[in-house]
Amino acid sequence: MQMPARTPATTAMTVATLDQLSGGRVLLGLGTSGPQVVEGWHGSPVGQAARRGRASTSRSSAPHSAARRSSTTARTTTSRTPATDATGLGKPLKLILQPLRREVPIYLAAIGPKNVALAVEIADGWLPIFFSPYRFREIHGPSLENAPRGLPDRAARARCSWTTTSRRCRDMMKPMLALYIGGMGARGKNFYNSLAQRYGFEEAAAKIQELYLSGMKGEAAMAVPDELVDEIALVGPKERIAERLEAWREAGRLVPPDPDAPEGGARGDGGAAAVKEALRGCARLAGRAGRAPRRRRVEGGLGGRLPTAASS
Repeated sequence: MQMPARTPATTAMTVATLDQLSGGRVLLGLGTSGPQVVEGWHGSPVGQAARRGRASTSRSSAPHSAARRSSTTARTTTSRTPATDATGLGKPLKLILQPLRREVPIYLAAIGPKNVALAVEIADGWLPIFFSPYRFREIHGPSLENAPRGLPDRAARARCSWTTTSRRCRDMMKPMLALYIGGMGARGKNFYNSLAQRYGFEEAAAKIQELYLSGMKGEAAMAVPDELVDEIALVGPKERIAERLEAWREAGRLVPPDPDAPEGGARGDGGAAAVKEALRGCARLAGRAGRAPRRRRVEGGLGGRLPTAASS
């Protein structure tokens, strides 16, 4: 859910309703999006959207507490109307709907250092796109090291595509990477491009963006390095995928146990157990590739209560 599209109070009402309809199964995923979407589509200043991110996820934010704690005493006091337009008649209000749960888990989409640190500080889970298990400590370690409540659940996708050749699988994923690295943002302000640069692909990221913004989308896809695909996905023959699963297993072990959970358990319903189940599902599907040489693709979830594997 894009935070600039809704006030914290609207988010709270939406999530409380969905939680009722789903029988208490809602996980609230929030993201700020980029300047082009925030200002060009939603008409909000980027700075205001950034402040709203904390208001929408903070435990102490009154309107969000309806989504966070599902509190019936949530107050709508996070945003202030300019004094020149205010009537002074505003007052604290309550949800009419009786929330189903006291807590609704919140997952924050973040890839930049500040937003990752914010996710660690105030969210239950972290949604990192284009997650690299090989560079996890290097790229995100500084943002995670001072986690006040321990590392949050990580809902990172393990993209998996298999067939008899690695090249074919990589070529399938390159247009999507080119779209994000090249086109999801302006020159000099593209968070996915910046992430690719932090992964060590500075020249490639610049070339992909130049080609994509010049209308050469096919050439931009061809400019995506094979090594970048291998950073964020499991591709190729089943034997190669099996060899590379260890790095993803190791990334899953970085989730520390919850001191209040049973021995060996992880915080929430995610953590290591969910990672293992996701990898098992991925491995089972990869094992079938020997019998079905057709191109297959799955995505497994790493972390909080996401589907472990799905085919498409």
